[in-house]
Amino acid sequence: MASGPPHVLIIGAGTGGLCLAHGLRRAGISVAVYERYRTRGEGLLGYRVGIGPTGSKALRECLPPELFDVYLATCARSPRYFNVITQRLRRTASFTLRPDTDPVETERSVARMTLRQVLLTGMEDVVHFDKTFTRYEQRDDGTVTAHFADGSTATGDLLVAADGTHSAVRRQYLPHAVVRDAGTINIATRVPLTPHTRQLLPERVEKGISLIFGAGGIMGVLHVMEFKWDRDGEIKPDVADADAELLRNWPGRRHDNTRDNINFIIWSTARRFPPDVMQRRGEDLVQVARGLTRHWHPNLRELLARSDPGSALPIRVATSEPVPAWKASTVTLLGDAIHTMTPGRGVGANTALRDAALLCRQLRQAAAGDKTLVQAVADYEAAMVPYGFARVADSLQRSGTSGDDRMYKPVVGRLALLGARGYFGVTSRVPRLARKFVNDFYTYRGEED
Repeated sequence: MASGPPHVLIIGAGTGGLCLAHGLRRAGISVAVYERYRTRGEGLLGYRVGIGPTGSKALRECLPPELFDVYLATCARSPRYFNVITQRLRRTASFTLRPDTDPVETERSVARMTLRQVLLTGMEDVVHFDKTFTRYEQRDDGTVTAHFADGSTATGDLLVAADGTHSAVRRQYLPHAVVRDAGTINIATRVPLTPHTRQLLPERVEKGISLIFGAGGIMGVLHVMEFKWDRDGEIKPDVADADAELLRNWPGRRHDNTRDNINFIIWSTARRFPPDVMQRRGEDLVQVARGLTRHWHPNLRELLARSDPGSALPIRVATSEPVPAWKASTVTLLGDAIHTMTPGRGVGANTALRDAALLCRQLRQAAAGDKTLVQAVADYEAAMVPYGFARVADSLQRSGTSGDDRMYKPVVGRLALLGARGYFGVTSRVPRLARKFVNDFYTYRGEED
């Protein structure tokens, strides 16, 4: 172990890895990030990720204050409602969400690509692209060396796996860790937001997040993503002066092609999809989604027809299985690299950010000499593993996230559908229950202990 502050190697320039890198650099800890994609604009589409209080608090803790302000300015219009609707666009339930007047205690909508550009801002000397990790070596002197496909290496005092669900670091470090198929598949699309596509949606759907409980075990979700810049990338005239100034001076704008859109995702048990769905792309994949929703409302069908074929993406949902405790060392993991979860509770990114902030705090203590580096890692893992895998379990409990869910059964599925609709319908119509539902939503997405 180094006698001074450690040098940290992070594998993967995703949300959690970059948040950690910012936090470490702010703390004066040397850090380098290695990303397999060749450029900062490669590898991600602009799909929505919901950042709740937990995620925003972590970003505020780790990012420079001026960059946290940019993060807030680049968020899409926050959802005003959480809706549950049928495939015929009938409203089952609608809950009013908190306004976004507080910088952290709310639900924010961000595009993955936009968030990546925010997190890459000012990190040009830290992030190394076109570096595909292949293996690591832990050396007798306490250092760890990462090897890359191009033959290069990097040596540091700690290696952090932030390389996602298919983590190459995890395969070597915890070969017994299992990530299994959850049994469901998503088809994600983006629909350009135009006056015509906007008018296809009821007002509360257009201004919120809407979960579609469709008959026959076909589910969906709609997120309207509206940003402070127009389709040409120019700042919209109604944007507040302070935000407009931030965005004009933000260098990440020129790397981000995200524009106003409607995220429209269809999902169901994998059995409902063609065997080769994961190989399909473009209009062919859109037609698969349209085939699954042929009995849906014409407006929803038209949205799918107007989706950008280049944005259509099949996603096989995966979930981690709990891993027995392991002995801490100079290798650790965060985010999907250790606790991949289904989108059932929408907290995957938030949990990765929580990991990043927690690990950063521990490493600051090690750098200050308050504990050894390995003890800092051990303390981080002692907290991260329980809450991370608790979130994994929670996500599987949500209706429709597992392919074995009764929602997908031929007969029982109808009863499950009626039960789910009935629960949301009653909850939204009883003020006390509705308040509790919304408060529980924010409490869960704001947990840090």
